[in-house]
Amino acid sequence: MRILIVSDAWHPQVNGVVRTLSIVVDQLRAGGDTVEVIGPDRFLNVPMPGYAEIRMAIAPGRKLAKLVDAFAPEAVHIATEGPLGWAMRALCRKRGWPFTTAFHTRFPEYLHARTRIPVAWSWAVMRRFHEAGAGTFAATQSLREDLTSRGFTKVRAWTRGVDLARFRPEPRDPWEGLPRPIFLYAGRVAIEKNIAAFLALDLPGSKVVVGDGPARAGLMQRFPGAHFTGYRDNGALARSYAGADVFVFPSRTDTFGLVLLEALAAGTPVAAFPVTGPLDVVTDRRVGALDEDLRAACLRALDCDRAACRAHAEGWSWEACAAQFRATLVPIG
Repeated sequence: MRILIVSDAWHPQVNGVVRTLSIVVDQLRAGGDTVEVIGPDRFLNVPMPGYAEIRMAIAPGRKLAKLVDAFAPEAVHIATEGPLGWAMRALCRKRGWPFTTAFHTRFPEYLHARTRIPVAWSWAVMRRFHEAGAGTFAATQSLREDLTSRGFTKVRAWTRGVDLARFRPEPRDPWEGLPRPIFLYAGRVAIEKNIAAFLALDLPGSKVVVGDGPARAGLMQRFPGAHFTGYRDNGALARSYAGADVFVFPSRTDTFGLVLLEALAAGTPVAAFPVTGPLDVVTDRRVGALDEDLRAACLRALDCDRAACRAHAEGWSWEACAAQFRATLVPIG
């Protein structure tokens, strides 16, 4: 099948959406499909206000149509609700093509955190965007239920996976010089990730933040006792997970949280709020603790079973994720 994916989130961005799409594309191609990804790197683009790492395509419509025609897709998937996503939505509607979408990010809550725009307004726009398609992919049961309660009528399941060869319990970063236990956050350092809620906790040992983003400088100034490593990738990131005693996930707005599976695959238990993402991943008390009192969750997670964490993660597969994605696409003709 000739599969076209249009996404405002694509390389060189580093985030969960890009990681998910990259791995799924590789899996589909390995299975014999021809896959084309159209991202903002192919257009004149500008940085997103307040988040320079994210680029936004400027007036992509005409060039987008040419790229689409050159590829001649048999199925179209629109991954994001940015300028490219809206332009591809308009093109599909004009041509009468069915398409699928995915709900990766709770933009209403993100926008509210940054701009105070009422979430009800943003949810109305999101609903309008996705309901024009033939199906909206959502990663977890709790997210699917939430979207349905908000008036989304075409929600479909599309789960996630983890690279078990890359993220494993050994080798471990010893975090030399840092008192134990090590409480680790890894991911984008942005306001919507609620990292301050973690760093403000009264916890024993050390707090470590792996990653980068627009909120990093402010958090470093506000919490000088925390250890910030900056961005880490490949083996260094895997060793960071494995070397921690607890992985802390303070976000209340993520739709899944790939980092949860990565930490568990490395044998590290999770502490988080009981919200979408953690509720769907941390389903065994042996692998983590969920609590509205995040400090209590962190302390309970110290007693979790690291072997059980790894075994739990082994139930998630990128092969199954890609197969489900392909099976849920809607052919154009």
